[in-house]
Amino acid sequence: MYAALWRALPGPTWARAVQCLVLLALVVAACFTWVFPAVSTLLPFTESTVGP
Repeated sequence: MYAALWRALPGPTWARAVQCLVLLALVVAACFTWVFPAVSTLLPFTESTVGP
């Protein structure tokens, strides 16, 4: 998958590296903005099984 992405990106090696970093930053931002908040309601992290 990474090799296919590397071949699909235009430009020299340094430009491809910059584009990969930008794509990675966009994926991380999308996860923290939309994916993680949507999934957090389905996860039982707020339920405690240990008594006081």
